[in-house]
Amino acid sequence: MKRRTFLAAGAVTLAAPRIGRAQGSRVLRMVPQANLTSIDPIWTTAIVTRNHAYVIYDTLFGLDSGLQPRPQMAAGHRVEENGRRVTITLREGLRFHDGTPVLARDCVASIRRWAARNGFGQVLMAATDELSDDNDTTIVFRLKEPFPLLPNALASVSQPAFIMPERIARTDPFKQITDATGSGPFRWKADEFNSGSLMVYERHAGYVPAPGAPSLTAGGKIAHFDRIEWQIIGDGATAAAALQNGEIDWYEQPPPELQQLLARNRDIVVEGLDRLTNPAILRMNHLHPPFDDVAVRRAVLPAILQSDFMAAVAGDDPANYNDRCGIFTPGTPMATEMGLEALTGPRSLDKAKSLLKAAGYNGAKVRLIGPTDILAPSAITQVAADLLPRIGFNVEAALSDWGTVIQRRVSREPVDKGGWSVLLTTFSSFDNADPAALQPLRANGANAWFGWPTIPKLEALRTAWFAAPDEAARKAICADMQRVALDEVVYVPVGSYRSMTSYRRNLTGRVVGFPILWNIRKA
Repeated sequence: MKRRTFLAAGAVTLAAPRIGRAQGSRVLRMVPQANLTSIDPIWTTAIVTRNHAYVIYDTLFGLDSGLQPRPQMAAGHRVEENGRRVTITLREGLRFHDGTPVLARDCVASIRRWAARNGFGQVLMAATDELSDDNDTTIVFRLKEPFPLLPNALASVSQPAFIMPERIARTDPFKQITDATGSGPFRWKADEFNSGSLMVYERHAGYVPAPGAPSLTAGGKIAHFDRIEWQIIGDGATAAAALQNGEIDWYEQPPPELQQLLARNRDIVVEGLDRLTNPAILRMNHLHPPFDDVAVRRAVLPAILQSDFMAAVAGDDPANYNDRCGIFTPGTPMATEMGLEALTGPRSLDKAKSLLKAAGYNGAKVRLIGPTDILAPSAITQVAADLLPRIGFNVEAALSDWGTVIQRRVSREPVDKGGWSVLLTTFSSFDNADPAALQPLRANGANAWFGWPTIPKLEALRTAWFAAPDEAARKAICADMQRVALDEVVYVPVGSYRSMTSYRRNLTGRVVGFPILWNIRKA
């Protein structure tokens, strides 16, 4: 499938309304990938909410670009009693945006709320006898057995363990918070929030950066701007024009045809947001027909051509995507070729049709939900909307803004009561790097990520991965996990792509990984 183009080849600049608000070198104006519809990074796994949360919250440990944990809010940690007691000490001077000190009890409450929703956190708490605050600066895990990956869990970039005041962290993890008080380098300006238009952050004057050079979410987070504005501009051409005119500084996710336009402007940088590629998936709802039947799920596989999905996101240049993507992010230690022939062997729409007929599919409605206002999920949803009917499914496409999709995907109702059958989305590279972080790989039924698969073999392998003695053993287990996941079709990998970003050349110091708003400054 060729991606649509809509700009004239000779275009150099685009017209746009003057949208700037506050001006000057102390203000950063950015167009994010999507509108922010939830401010709670525990309630949702939406990347835009995760990115928002990193602006205002901090974590006990950060993850560096080598995917290794480093102390962040923690001054350090001590392991005693043969690995069964882990003590974490807070750095001095940590304060929330309301001026109150960050205390150990805030951290304990935050960890408990996070662990109720996060797969890595659930494993950590299952291994924990007691989590407590011994005093205002000391957090203690008393473990049933050693858990050497504890710092990795608290450093996870996939639905991170953000620290909130205890009064907020006591919110039911299945209900959204309404107060976004954090302790990070910027504070949320709720009084200026206008969903669909503007989000504003101001520098937290009381923030004390961690030591060390910034690397992904680890190291010193230096705020060089007094004010950050996220301006929601749904039309790509308008956003590109605003960037060219200097009315915004950063356009997070321009589509491929606009990337080519922007790259011709000497005042604009177009480059990879991350050093790795972002995986994309097709997720089926395992609770209801027709995809509660593994034979129906398997029928889809022979028709999947990853290059079609990826060209829709990244353009036709294969250098910008990977069409041999399995369960784990290509290029990461756990990536494997095991079982990948299900996606890379000969492709056949006729075979998919035959398998679907043999599975006894009776024409039940398949509701495909997806967004129209966020680049990658929108593009791959359009490919699926074209492909699934050609396989033989009776497809109803229910397209909306991304915020509505986020709200709708939580429904466990059948299609005739407003539920959904299929959704497609994308993840950051580090989200899918291993079983600890990879939310859609969970197969524990009602507690799984949206789609709610129940695959005991997969859960047993995941448990074994955490107990594995070394990386070689973990890699072997991941190979088995991919084999089972593709055989059971926990979800369908549809490729991974290089996410490109664009910004004014006078911005320097960008930390690679995602739209990280510390360390960056105007020259």
